[in-house]
Parts: sequence; structure tokens; C-alpha cells
Amino acid sequence: MSRLLNPKVLMAIKDLNLSAKMTIDGFMSGINKSTVKGAGLEFSQYRSYQPGDDLRSLDWKMFARSDRYYIRESEVETNISVRILIDASASMNHSDGDFTKIEYARYLGASLAYLANLQGDAIGLYVFKDSGIFSMTPKQDYQHLARLFYQLENINPAGTFTRQIHYKELFSGTQKRELLIFVTDLYQTDDEILNLLETLNTLRHEIVVFHLLAKNEIDLDFKGYTTFEDLETGETIQIDQTKARAEYKTKLNAHLEDIRIKMLDRRISYRTISTEEPLDGALRDFLKQRSKLKI
Repeated sequence: MSRLLNPKVLMAIKDLNLSAKMTIDGFMSGINKSTVKGAGLEFSQYRSYQPGDDLRSLDWKMFARSDRYYIRESEVETNISVRILIDASASMNHSDGDFTKIEYARYLGASLAYLANLQGDAIGLYVFKDSGIFSMTPKQDYQHLARLFYQLENINPAGTFTRQIHYKELFSGTQKRELLIFVTDLYQTDDEILNLLETLNTLRHEIVVFHLLAKNEIDLDFKGYTTFEDLETGETIQIDQTKARAEYKTKLNAHLEDIRIKMLDRRISYRTISTEEPLDGALRDFLKQRSKLKI
């Protein structure tokens, strides 16, 4: 595995464009498009003619040689629209070591956008922060990708997660199924994130949720600190880590299992990902989900 997939290495490369390119170049190993059989420019194979096939795909030279009808199949790129959704509420400022959740989300989002652009997909960006949403409509060109990187670099988490607005109007407008990738820590006070996902799910797009967790959140290891502050409300609480750790882990596991079941019920692809975890798992999940979408 390329060392560039290590988040600690990525954070040392401040240029998102360069980091994303180096990460994907190391990950893809020459894979640059996903294909399906159909009408296209690049020849793939012949198959026997079946009633209902497009007669324009008949290969008359093969007919002249064999006196049988054959359809000429080709490979075409399965171009889709990929919308990257980023949670930019204040809780994404949570840090573990030298970097925060939002920094990990930036590099993950940049790598996914670069990979999608490499495959000819249109890419859009949606940032959920406090009372509104910043949006970039999906497009497929390098200038648009550069603008997307700029917006990712300038995300400054603050406030709570965006309250319910006209989600359907924002994410509809096309009859084509799309891939929505949501990077979030799923910190919510009144199911506002689940409500968003519920609404998006009614649009029948493919949805992938990457649930970011810092290692110190998973292990309750804060190096002696016993006072914790809610980054979104400012509320504080004091605990004895040694006594609380076992109960905390039990409740955390139950919470994560509850979320997993809710996502499964909605047929949403869901994956927890630690901010210490290399990006290759997330990139493979992206390619797997993308392969389900056809023109």
C-alpha cells in the first residue's frame, strides 16, 4: 500500500490538488475508467444478433464472411454525477494528535473528487454548516475540480449541523441516478442528519456515508483530561476516564450498531472510518458503489 494513503503523510502535503493526485496515482495502479458493454468507440467483442437489437450495431463484414448476424459490442465509460457532501459543523473541529476530522474530510473529499474526475464523472460539492448549505452543481472539467479543491481548503467548521431546508429541490432536478457521498461525524442533537439522509433516500440515488471517528473518541484516551466540552453547544462535563471507559465503549458500540441498522434499513452504504485509517478502504468503497450505477 502506498504510504501516501496514510493520513499523517497527506496532512504534510498542504496542496489538496497535489495530495489527491499523488494518492490516486498510487491507489489506482493504472485503472482509470469503469466500463459496461454497449455502443461506444472502443471495440470489445461480438455476440449473436437477438430480436430487438439495434440494427445499426450489426457488423456487415462479419455477415459477409459467415452468413450470420453479429452485434459489435464496445466498451463505454459509465459517466455519472458524484456529489460530495461535507459536514462542517463545529464538532468536525475535534482533533486527535496533529489534525482534525475536517482535515481528514478535506483530503478524503479531494481524493474522491480527483478519482471521479479521472473517470469522467461530473463532481459537485455541498458543505453543511450552521444555518445553510454551500453548493457547487456537478460539472466535469478541470477548472471546476480546481474550484472544488479551493472550497474544500477553505472550509471552516462552525455552529451546528444545517437544519431542515429544501433538500429535495437542491438534490433533485435530474432523472439520472447519482452517487452521493456524505462525510460526517454524525454528531446531531435532534436527528437532523438522519432526516437529511431520509429525504435524500426518497430521491432514489445511491448514498454512501463515511462516519468519521477520531481514535481518542473510540478508545476514550485523552491523555489525562477529565473535562470535556461540546464543540457545538459549549457545554462541559467531567468524568473519571478510568472508571468510565468500559461503560463508554459499551454505549458507543451500541450507538454505532443502532446507526448501522438504520442505514441498512434505508439501503444506505455505511462505513465507520477512523481518522488514523488509510484512505484505501474508502476509495475501494467508492469504486464498488460507483460500479452499481449505469447510464
